[in-house]
Amino acid sequence: MDEQVDLLACGAHPDDIEIGMGGTIALYQNKGYKCGFLTLTEAELSSNGTVEQRQIEAREAADVLGISVRHQLQIADRGLSRMTEHQLKQIVSVIRKTRPKLVFLPAADRHPDHGHCGSIIKEAVFNAGIKQYESEGDVHKVQSVYTYFINGFDRPDFLVDVETVYDKKISALQAYRSQFTPVDGVSTPLTDHYIEAVKARDQLFGKEAGIRLAEGFITSKPLLMTDLLEGCGT
Repeated sequence: MDEQVDLLACGAHPDDIEIGMGGTIALYQNKGYKCGFLTLTEAELSSNGTVEQRQIEAREAADVLGISVRHQLQIADRGLSRMTEHQLKQIVSVIRKTRPKLVFLPAADRHPDHGHCGSIIKEAVFNAGIKQYESEGDVHKVQSVYTYFINGFDRPDFLVDVETVYDKKISALQAYRSQFTPVDGVSTPLTDHYIEAVKARDQLFGKEAGIRLAEGFITSKPLLMTDLLEGCGT
């Protein structure tokens, strides 16, 4: 299978990417771009569900969004702060094999793994472009790195209009039945109307731009605008 992608979205746990940027993934897939997922842990310490259930749900969510390239690593849940060089090389190898133009990573929030994941991916992106750094795959320089939100939110640097594909985002989140609507589980922030809270955030972002639903992102460098009047009408 050809593993090269245009966009590589990275998360600490299965469901992170879908929460933060599932709409953007669906939108770019619809436009004909190829998107891939890289998840660092199997979330084996989750209060609800099992690793096996979570993987089935992750595959269902990926199918909803049209994702065919999905890399699931087995770094210990809550162990991202103790990253080994071997584990970092695994991540670099995925970046070199998938050769994305854009990489997305999670913002730091109440779950420490999210912030650790973001820092690790930044290191891996940098190392993937170093010729003398040894890992599988040929050296590859990512064009841009963007940050998405999972639990919290801040003022984004830019927004993506996801209204036309929002049903796919919701369907992808609903695939994670063990996390958001557990039958015999414990109460967590994810079981307390979490999907509704995600939609409320996306509505808030959309309102800032005069649209219904949007996902927000932070840039690692300024965006270059070629025409500030494009889309403003005559």
